[in-house]
Amino acid sequence: MTAVADPIQRSSRSDAISLAALTATGLAAVLVTGVALRIQDPYWNSFVLLLVLGGFIALAATRVAGQAPPTIALVVIVVVAVAMRLIVLSDDPILSTDIYRYVWDGRVQAAGINPYRYVPADPALAQLRDAIIYPNIERADYATTIYPPVAQLFFFAVTRIGETVTAMRLALIGCEAVTLIVLIDLLRRLGKPVTLALAYAWHPLAVWEVASSGHVDALMVTLLMVGVWLLVRHRCIAAGVFVALGALAKPYAIAALPACWRPWDWRLPLAVLLVIAACYLPYLGVGKGVFGFLLNGYLSEEGLQGGDGFWLVHVARATLGDIPGLVPLYLALAAVTLGVLALRAAFARDETPERRVRDIAMLLMVGLFFLSPNYPWYYLVVALFIPLGGGAPAWAMSIGAVLLYLLFPDYDALFLIWKGVLSIAFLIAAAASWCAPWRARSLARIPGLTQWKL
Repeated sequence: MTAVADPIQRSSRSDAISLAALTATGLAAVLVTGVALRIQDPYWNSFVLLLVLGGFIALAATRVAGQAPPTIALVVIVVVAVAMRLIVLSDDPILSTDIYRYVWDGRVQAAGINPYRYVPADPALAQLRDAIIYPNIERADYATTIYPPVAQLFFFAVTRIGETVTAMRLALIGCEAVTLIVLIDLLRRLGKPVTLALAYAWHPLAVWEVASSGHVDALMVTLLMVGVWLLVRHRCIAAGVFVALGALAKPYAIAALPACWRPWDWRLPLAVLLVIAACYLPYLGVGKGVFGFLLNGYLSEEGLQGGDGFWLVHVARATLGDIPGLVPLYLALAAVTLGVLALRAAFARDETPERRVRDIAMLLMVGLFFLSPNYPWYYLVVALFIPLGGGAPAWAMSIGAVLLYLLFPDYDALFLIWKGVLSIAFLIAAAASWCAPWRARSLARIPGLTQWKL
């Protein structure tokens, strides 16, 4: 009787310790979130470092969560996630003003006007201006909207409920709720602990970029997550359609599409083209203006046309001077690298769901590495893939992205220091992660080492 009871008692004690540790880290995450909100003005860089600390708390909590009883642990995870979002929701957006443009675009569409036709300051829209939304719109006097049609349809739908920042943020938190539900089911289907969903639920990017700033990336993440869920269920065409819809909310999601394609199957490309055409159709009255500010200034403003917006190009120019043909060479390197990874994903002999999901994570992370965006919210999707095969590289990239909010006296410091930290940390983690299976196979061939757990 004692021999049977002891293992049970040890298991119960272990569960209790793990649950207590999870609860403690959850309380720490809530505390850090509350303190960060209070000190962001005037201690901005301290605020950013607290967000980074929140990322490491989420990392530690994820390790603990896998050992806790799943049902109770999920309750703790959800309660803490909701508490963190309620804290930041209590204040105005402090990291970005993009959400004001979302509300404005929805209002413009409700008035029967194409959002790609006029800049907000145009006299034709004077009757739509107010004292809350309009004054907070960036580039109001020279930039038409940049957001693709699926995002525009979302803005229109939400503003029919309420033309407020709060309504938009709550709608995007609703997207997160869907994401979390799908993620939990996906983890279950892949045979992973469902509590690993904590990696996204408590991640500072998810909390601050959605509940505080209300970035439309949350919508893209939801659509992409549904696409991955369909892919795991072997519904490749439907998966590709949802990935395409995600890209029509935030374009870089298109990097995930090759993992949905089966060689020589013409149906997926056709379905994607039809979806793109259908979504753009209501807005085609402005012709090529349907691409908005993206092609009419954004690429130049962000340094992507001249090349300085790319971290590797910027570093090369800062250290070696201006090199003729550097930007085309860099773009060719990025295209070839992503092309090879895309073909590898599409033609992989191993078509298990785990492999497909890992391929998507890799394509997105490598794509973001080459794009090296200036804004942390672009990396929100990386946090989603931490429990789905992203692992250490995804942790490094997503936590490192928060550092982009640090204030420095000049633009070069941002690129050479903190983009370097983000990029180099990702490269080191990726190299270590991708070399680990090869190292394990090599050591397994050495007599006497097979008994060691690697």
